[in-house]
Order: sequence, then C-alpha cells, then structure tokens
Amino acid sequence: MAEHQETERAGAPIPTVIADELHIVYRVNGAKTGKGSATAALSRIIRRGSDDTARGVRKVHAVRGVSFVAYRGEAIGLIGSNGSGKSTLLRAIAGLLPAERGKVYTDGQPSLLGVNAALMNDLTGERNVILGGLAMGMSREQIMARYQGIVDFSGINEKGDFITLPMRTYSSGMAARLRFSIAAAKDHDVLMIDEALATGDRKFQKRSEQRIRELRKEAGTVFLVSHNNKSIRDTCDRVLWLERGELRMDGPTDEVLKEYEKFTGK
Repeated sequence: MAEHQETERAGAPIPTVIADELHIVYRVNGAKTGKGSATAALSRIIRRGSDDTARGVRKVHAVRGVSFVAYRGEAIGLIGSNGSGKSTLLRAIAGLLPAERGKVYTDGQPSLLGVNAALMNDLTGERNVILGGLAMGMSREQIMARYQGIVDFSGINEKGDFITLPMRTYSSGMAARLRFSIAAAKDHDVLMIDEALATGDRKFQKRSEQRIRELRKEAGTVFLVSHNNKSIRDTCDRVLWLERGELRMDGPTDEVLKEYEKFTGK
C-alpha cells in the first residue's frame, strides 16, 4: 500500500485494469445441426472427439488474446463491428465471465452499468432508484440526498410524473436514462457504460458526457461502448478497436477512429 501511494505521489499513472492475453469462450448448448433431441443424441454418439463435442456443445471464441492496461483518469472508448467482443470484454472486466486463458486484474470495484443498478420492471422508478443505489453500495442516506438530482439528471419527469410509475411503463430510452443516472450518482473506481449514451436527446447526451468527465477527475476510469463516433470523440481520449474478438488497434481517439472509419467506409 505504501509503495502504491508513493507511486501515485510521484505522478506516475496508476493502472486500474490490466488484461493479459485474455481469451473468453462461450459454450452454447445444442448441436450445430438438427433441433430435435433424437438428432442431438445421435450427434453425441457419432461425434465423441471431445467432451464438449460429445455433449453437443458449440464453442464461440468471443475474445482472443486481448492485452491492454487502463489507468486512473482515463476515458476509453470501445469500438468495433457488431459481435466483435466489446460487451463480452466489459463483462469479463466486471468479473461476470471467467477467462478461458489469460487474466484480468482490477484495482478497485468495477461497475458495469445496468448490472450493478439492475432495474425491476414491476417496481416504480422511485423504488428502483433506491434499490439501484443500495446495489452500488450507497447508504439510504446517501441515496436520499442524491435522489432529486438523479431524477432531474435522467429527465424522465419532464413530461409527467413518471418516477412514480412502474418501470414497465417506460420506453427503452427512459429506462436507459434512469439506469445511467443512478450509476452516475456515485463515484466509481472503474465504470463501464454499454451504449447508454445512444439513448435520449442531445441534451441528455451532453449531460452524460459532462458527468463522465467529472468521474475521470475523481480518479476513476471509464470505459464507453458506443456506435456513435461523435460520443467517443467528445468523451474519450483513448480508443480500443476490437474486430472478431481481437484487439486491432489501441491508441489516441482521433488516430484510431480515423482508421476505423476507413475500415467501415463511414
């Protein structure tokens, strides 16, 4: 601990997340062909090359040998085509998926937006703010002190008293805005945001981007998955580009986005 504090005082960057040759493999039940149980049973009998194959389990290699170091105060964009492994990587950093090979090290508690503040459809927005705050480790007193700020930030009450209605009455955009607002009410060691800023109007996006900058100032690290390159440019100083599960490029935002836009033709 003393060495850690000494390094921080010396001005050296403090690592918060280290991925070391990380591989994530999903196992999907069911044979590749045939839907019926008889077909699956026959497949298991005929194909006994491995335990997984014998059980009719398919492997999906979602993240392939990814390595990087993230530091305190960084906002890192994650970009790539659909299915490139961005969300899988976030779930692995959050400790929700085991590594097939390699390691993930985190300093502090990583929070994946929408998991730590898992919202319940049958409860009101008000109850979900309280439960979401408790799930993130806030006390009831802290939640109540920040409650009005959370509601105002989300903007869901701008067209009516929606905070007192069940979440199932919300549009997907309203639910996403409330989820972000709950998560953003607390300072995080590592906060991972998956497409949250794609919802809502530009006014909400600007509030969200400002809050991300504040979180960085509090020595947190922010990961942002987005298909909106403008959000990435406005918010992040570094970008990781994943393609087919592999880390294709890691560098300053403008450099990586320039190459990515050439790749996608956009």
